Amino acid sequence: MVLAAVAAEEQGLFGSNFMATQFKAANTDVQAMFSNDIVGSSTAEDGTRDPRTVRLFAEGVPTAETPAEANTRRNVGGENDSPSQLARFVSDVAARSGAGLNVRVIWRRDRYLRGSDHISFLQQSYPAARFTEPAEDFAHQHQDVKVVDGKQFGDLPEFCDFDYIAKVARTNLATIWSLAQGPGTPKNTRILTAQLTNETDLAWNRGTEPDLAGYEVVWRETTDADWTHVIRVGDVTTAHIKLSKDNVFFGVRAVNRAGRRSPVAFPVPATS
Repeated sequence: MVLAAVAAEEQGLFGSNFMATQFKAANTDVQAMFSNDIVGSSTAEDGTRDPRTVRLFAEGVPTAETPAEANTRRNVGGENDSPSQLARFVSDVAARSGAGLNVRVIWRRDRYLRGSDHISFLQQSYPAARFTEPAEDFAHQHQDVKVVDGKQFGDLPEFCDFDYIAKVARTNLATIWSLAQGPGTPKNTRILTAQLTNETDLAWNRGTEPDLAGYEVVWRETTDADWTHVIRVGDVTTAHIKLSKDNVFFGVRAVNRAGRRSPVAFPVPATS
């Protein structure tokens, strides 16, 4: 686990870009990156408060998608099924953690026409997402400290909601702990397409964790936002499911002997 403060976000994500490219050059297996950017207050611009919600911005179509990958996506769907699996994992952990926050997943890379340091990691094909307070007060960001017509501008400690910040920290910690204690996300996950059938064959590489217990295949209707069904398939690297890949989305996740689960891997088509 790496806790980092990066420089020059406003000038072009220079600090996080350097960090992400260093990880990539070292072939580091980054399971997740979270940017906590504007998480200091539960009070919106109009004065309303929502101390029990945090937004999590997670891209659907991958930032680093190649033309070939884009063509595959157009053929199989899954526009919210790449790094967005990380958001589903966070939402599930938060609901069970007692951290006190509802994670509102938003299927966007970031706020409208805006960005943060997680984008540097998305550009390197790493799973990444951004935590942000439920509604921003723009008088307290990108402002000089000043008073205009009796209104205070500027990012000042008096506007921080420290109880809310603590909840955001607990949500981060619960997610990171769950990632660290669980198995890694399955790799080379694929749907086998050598033959056309009304059933589905999946395959993946077995992980190297010493406490690995097996795998689960998850699926959902294409209109559902979250995984709704689980099929326990055991300590295997293939599964034959009597459901059509034409009609639903599939995923695969690992489970260790303590019952902790990895994020879901979304499969891609392959002939073998």
